[in-house]
Amino acid sequence: MKKTQILVYGKHPEILETVLRLINKNESWEGEGSIDEERVIELFHQNHYDLVLLGGGISGDSEKKIRALFHHINPQLKVIQHYGGGSGLLKSEIEMALGSGTNDRLQIMDNPFGT
Repeated sequence: MKKTQILVYGKHPEILETVLRLINKNESWEGEGSIDEERVIELFHQNHYDLVLLGGGISGDSEKKIRALFHHINPQLKVIQHYGGGSGLLKSEIEMALGSGTNDRLQIMDNPFGT
């Protein structure tokens, strides 16, 4: 089974390490990343990624640069912001971006009265 390849860019080394550990603990995902913008760009050019995850501490200019460059190269690439909050939120963010998750907060019922 091919694993979903995830590139992570964040400015906090400890958080990046934790996020990568959680990603790589999932048997369907494989992640790598860096706190260095140029290293993230280098990794992007060297490998194929299904998803790019942006963590905290990235400047607005750096985020714009990354998004513009990556979308120029691969317009279908999903680039999402990770807001922190633990492994459950991370899993949900990734699954939603990949289209394999459900939004538990929004449930639409055809017939809410069950009749």
